[in-house]
Amino acid sequence: MPPPIHQMRLTGRLGSGADEWSCPQCGRRIALRRPPHPELTVLDPGDEEAVHIGVLEPGDPASEAAAARYGVGPVQHVPRPPSRPGEPNPQPDAEDRRWLAEIGIDWDGDEAA
Repeated sequence: MPPPIHQMRLTGRLGSGADEWSCPQCGRRIALRRPPHPELTVLDPGDEEAVHIGVLEPGDPASEAAAARYGVGPVQHVPRPPSRPGEPNPQPDAEDRRWLAEIGIDWDGDEAA
């Protein structure tokens, strides 16, 4: 069974200037310092078996400011687990191939879209 996916949320700024991110599902907390001296510090590990992703909410001023600092945008789609957990699919399906082409990955040796 694949590990659960937890969504981290930007929750504030620490006195050090680092952004604080937290997971509402398990309590994981991290401090993320932005460039030019990036650093990630785990403040509370929470569920270490879970995969944690950062989610920036569209329209939220704090999230948009963090996105501008880190050069990222809002998450539009949370990664889906394999259709058959535990059984790897060596070839991507049509949807996966379209997505790979959109992000510039040339899966079949053809020129990416």
